[in-house]
Amino acid sequence: MKKEKRGKLSLESKMVYYPPEPCSMSINDPIYMSSNYQYTAEIYQRVLDGERKTVNIYSRCGNPSEYKFEEQMAWIESGDACLATASGMAAISTILFGILKSGDHIVADWTTYSTTHEFLDHRFTDFGVETTFVDTANIEHVENAIQPNTKVIYFETIANPTMKISDIEAIVKMAHQKGIIVICDNTFASPYVFRPLEWGVDLVLESATKFICGHNDALGGAIIMKSDLLPEDILEQVRWSTLTKLGGALSPFNAWLLLRGIQTLHLRVERQCQNAAKLAAYLEKHEKVRKVWYPGLASHPQHLIAKKLLPKFGAMLTFEIVDEPTAVKVLDSLELATFGASLGGVRTTTQVPSTMAFLDVPPEQKKQMNIRDGMIRVSAGIEDVDDIIADFTEALKRI
Repeated sequence: MKKEKRGKLSLESKMVYYPPEPCSMSINDPIYMSSNYQYTAEIYQRVLDGERKTVNIYSRCGNPSEYKFEEQMAWIESGDACLATASGMAAISTILFGILKSGDHIVADWTTYSTTHEFLDHRFTDFGVETTFVDTANIEHVENAIQPNTKVIYFETIANPTMKISDIEAIVKMAHQKGIIVICDNTFASPYVFRPLEWGVDLVLESATKFICGHNDALGGAIIMKSDLLPEDILEQVRWSTLTKLGGALSPFNAWLLLRGIQTLHLRVERQCQNAAKLAAYLEKHEKVRKVWYPGLASHPQHLIAKKLLPKFGAMLTFEIVDEPTAVKVLDSLELATFGASLGGVRTTTQVPSTMAFLDVPPEQKKQMNIRDGMIRVSAGIEDVDDIIADFTEALKRI
């Protein structure tokens, strides 16, 4: 299919379609399970001339399966280029190490994935990069935190686990006036729910392990950009200056699994969003539930911003009960829903964020993040929603 034709397809069709592999005309791309590739004198010279992505060298530097995944991710995110990585955290660390240097400064939201927060608050400081944490839902707090050496503003589309939503439009406008790069982790939304590049964000991160994969069977990450916002070759520079040096390359088999996941992303997430909305509405009325955080509820602190930004409100929600031991009892009583780590798969999964994902975050920082001991985070699956609700009903009866 010609590139011009591909550009006219709907998002759903973009997710399903990619051109057949040219040698075999297979409609599913092959898995290139090779760690290295044979040189010829011509290939050798092309590599010396700088044509490193146009030839296959070594799979840590790039692989045809990885390149196909990158092409599809760029396409469905409304981007021009993508860099694939071995995990979501590999995407975060690769892009930050790739574009920042000692002496630079980041403004980041208080409420991000715990490992992201720890990376910014501890590991990155060892390399001379400082981070100021603020509530990015308050644009004044963001602007007041900016310093002369601020290079990046970092936040999540839908924050983990409080479902906070920042005013992306306002952040982008302010940041670009000051020459600051805006990075948005879009994992909780997925490109089916929201595409930050269309709102002026410079770099989008996805933990492809989650909704993009969708089946809890592969790790992966992606960094996506538009060439009219940043230098066209910046991701290729990061590939060779950082990713290949840190070694966080995506495996060919995982790239193939993630390509497969993209093809059903819209079907899965559509159902997951519907189920999350119904479960959130049910839990908000339950007598044993103190509070529910879901962007689609009128009670959500940023509900109006969510309505402006999101055509759908996502498949993630968090609710609070009395305390952590009671939360564990509820989750241990579930039968259909899974009590465990990760999210975004076809099965409903749950966890206690305070003592699971955020276990190593100090209590005073959890307070800043608004993470409470009795919180339960839910990733809605594609099961029958009545069965999901019945499962939670029975579990809540036991407390």
